[in-house]
Amino acid sequence: MPAILAMLCAVFPRRGSRLARLVAPVATAFVMAAAGIPAAATDLAKGEPTGHASGTRHAIAMHGEPLHGPGFAHFAAVDPAAPKGGRLAQGVLGTFDSLNPFIVLGVPAAGVRDLVSESLLTRGLDEPFTLYGLLARGVDMPDNRSEVTFELDPNARFSDGTPVTVDDVVFSFEVLREKGRPNHRSYFQKVAKVERPADGRVRFVFADGNDRELPLILGLMPIMSSKALTPATFDQTRLDTFLGSGPYRIARVDPGRSIVYARNPDWWAKDLAVARGRFNFDEVRYEYFRDASTMFEAFRSGALDLRFEDDPGQWSQGYDFAAVRDGQIIKSEPVPYQPAGMMALAFNTRRPVFADPRVRAALIQAYDFEFANRTLFNGLFTRTQSFFERSELSSMGRAADPEERRLLAPFTGAVRADVLDGSARLPATDGSGRNRANQAKALALLAEAGFKSVGGKLVDAKTGQPLVFEILVNSVAAQRIVSAFRADLERIGVQMTVRQVEGTQYQARLRTYDYDMILTTWPSSLSPGNEQTFRWSGRIGREDGSFNFAGVDNPAADAMIDAMLAARDRGPFVSAVRALDRVLRSGDYVIPLHHAPRHWIAHKRQVRMPPRLPVSGLTSDVWWWSNAP
Repeated sequence: MPAILAMLCAVFPRRGSRLARLVAPVATAFVMAAAGIPAAATDLAKGEPTGHASGTRHAIAMHGEPLHGPGFAHFAAVDPAAPKGGRLAQGVLGTFDSLNPFIVLGVPAAGVRDLVSESLLTRGLDEPFTLYGLLARGVDMPDNRSEVTFELDPNARFSDGTPVTVDDVVFSFEVLREKGRPNHRSYFQKVAKVERPADGRVRFVFADGNDRELPLILGLMPIMSSKALTPATFDQTRLDTFLGSGPYRIARVDPGRSIVYARNPDWWAKDLAVARGRFNFDEVRYEYFRDASTMFEAFRSGALDLRFEDDPGQWSQGYDFAAVRDGQIIKSEPVPYQPAGMMALAFNTRRPVFADPRVRAALIQAYDFEFANRTLFNGLFTRTQSFFERSELSSMGRAADPEERRLLAPFTGAVRADVLDGSARLPATDGSGRNRANQAKALALLAEAGFKSVGGKLVDAKTGQPLVFEILVNSVAAQRIVSAFRADLERIGVQMTVRQVEGTQYQARLRTYDYDMILTTWPSSLSPGNEQTFRWSGRIGREDGSFNFAGVDNPAADAMIDAMLAARDRGPFVSAVRALDRVLRSGDYVIPLHHAPRHWIAHKRQVRMPPRLPVSGLTSDVWWWSNAP
């Protein structure tokens, strides 16, 4: 489907033209049919929305054109007839001490951002990255995306009934730029000026037009009331009620233990197409737990209604209890649309011990995934081969297309031949624990790197220094994984020590890259963007606090990120992401671990979900409560 979408976007006329109005219904229906979306799921394009200034659009897509036309009825991944009512109680590990999720200080309560706060635009559920009007009913930008103008919906209201105004938008922008989280501060610094061209309209003009994602990032900016907050105290933790414009209000707070949201029956946006079939529960509650076993027992006892399982042992063996057997609790395994992301043991290539790529390649050979999967995870995980696994963005199993080869041509040697032709696979074993063939390959690579075996230990042939490194972890679960890897390394004479530290110290050491190796995860989406710079850019990786944990400093990676961010259509974008994936895989910067091939979800039978998951990611706001058998 994405290939078809990209093809249509490439030839689709500019929205608003007479030709666009004629062919939009046909093109949209064709794309939706290719995606398996019923034609009845939407009322297709009916021309420009009434009341909008010339040039404004109902939605903007990161690449190409929005799937749904201006007159669409609802997203495909919802049931528009879903009943309102009931409650949804979920468990959260940890605690919270703040109701402000937009600042660095404190631990924010779950749900504030998703249920109480709204943005100018909202994510479409049926596409990788398209935003539709919410607080802003229209959006306008030139082709080069050097600026963006939002037209506020005059009906938009905060939950106390006060209107959402341009003053609130400008206040939110300025306070987040000065005192918000690092991502807001970084992105919003790219705005050169803010203008008010007319009543109800606000324009952001950018310092340059090189960041095509920036209009969408601004569209997702949380809008706060300038009357309810003050800049002087904004960056302080708060536990008083957070005023928002969203579908829920904060009803009750037990600091650190629970938070309850009540659906607002007077929510200003309840009849919009983007809201239809969503936010159905009268009450949403998050209960906090100090440990995972207590939280699971709360689900077993019926205190919680929904559980997203991440423990394969628990999933395969822990659900044999009466409520599951008699159908009161349903287990389901829907297939995800989103990429799996990369969970890995990351080498800190800034450290001399991992500066030589042959050492990194050797340790990748030594890791016996199949044995660890069988003994630790009941064989339920799948080996992760790509940084964009489980999606069209992955380069694994695909030969590079002409556009990828063009992008990679200036960087001779940046991609291995087997990665370029799609044949590369990570080392595999029979799972018996006898990994001798791969161990022999690992030892050969280490010999090339200048190591020899002395008394069963590998040492540098010139200095006599042993091959020793430390892995930093912060949880018992991580300890289990790395302990299995330590045993693999001992068999070839490599010494790995494990240091477990508490959360604050762990984060401090991550910020300054004070480790040899860590176990980490880089999440992914169908529309990766600016976050890839913070993960893989050499320049960013030389500054403290980035997510470039592996210390990647590769001009080819930087160039592929630039190409990805500059892409206007889905086809060139996919090629750029795959080329980036090939560069990262060829660099052996991490030892890829595993991912679940499906979602593991358990819920009470009264909690229902649509048959089709949102393409944009797993979310419970499309679920509902039903007492039907």
